[in-house]
Amino acid sequence: MRVEHVALYVKDLEGAKAFFERNFSVSSSSLYHNDKTGFSSYFLSFDEGGSRLELMNRPDITLREISPLDQGFVHLALALGSKEKVNTLTDKLVADGCKLLSGPRTTGDGYYESCLACFEGNIIELTV
Repeated sequence: MRVEHVALYVKDLEGAKAFFERNFSVSSSSLYHNDKTGFSSYFLSFDEGGSRLELMNRPDITLREISPLDQGFVHLALALGSKEKVNTLTDKLVADGCKLLSGPRTTGDGYYESCLACFEGNIIELTV
């Protein structure tokens, strides 16, 4: 069994797509749009492992405050392969406007990671 994809509602669909393309080397599907519901989405494919992220939008979605202590799905963790890549991408994302929440650091359970609040406040964890 494997996770096929994770879905994320965003207010700015094109901005979110551009953010992930610019920072994570993803390839995007064509835009899907349903005229009846107003639903639109892109599937973003990561280079390694076949993981995909679905970015979705509808005109009637509401924004909510995102906290790392909320119940439910909290962050998207991306394995980059080395501490150097975590450090480099962390710096790039901070320069791109993401808020650094923690790290880069080695956690108590041995992970080297950083956590950032990025596009529309969504939390991304970068790890080796």
